[in-house]
Amino acid sequence: MMENFDQRESKEVKSNVLKAGKRTYFFDLKETGNAEHYLVIAESKKKFDEIKGHFFYEKHKIFLSARDLERFAAQLDEVVQYAKEHFPEEELNPRLMEEENDRSFSDDSGFDDTI
Repeated sequence: MMENFDQRESKEVKSNVLKAGKRTYFFDLKETGNAEHYLVIAESKKKFDEIKGHFFYEKHKIFLSARDLERFAAQLDEVVQYAKEHFPEEELNPRLMEEENDRSFSDDSGFDDTI
């Protein structure tokens, strides 16, 4: 279990962003004032508030101590490998579907419309 820390006193060490459809994921490696490191994985999704009539971002965060990173990564890798072995490739890589759709609309029929 991670010790309590004050986020206001933490500094960012490394940050990555992954945009995935309507969601954005942030991977922020931070350091506390006590020189302890932790990873914050945040998910942000844009939503519309019907009552107030404007957009807002719904956010969820996971805090992970640096001492648990290797084990976390190993479990994540195991799940990813399972998915690669058992799920269709198009589901894991939507760009393949987009590329296939692009190819089906390309003009390689041999039709020549020049006059």
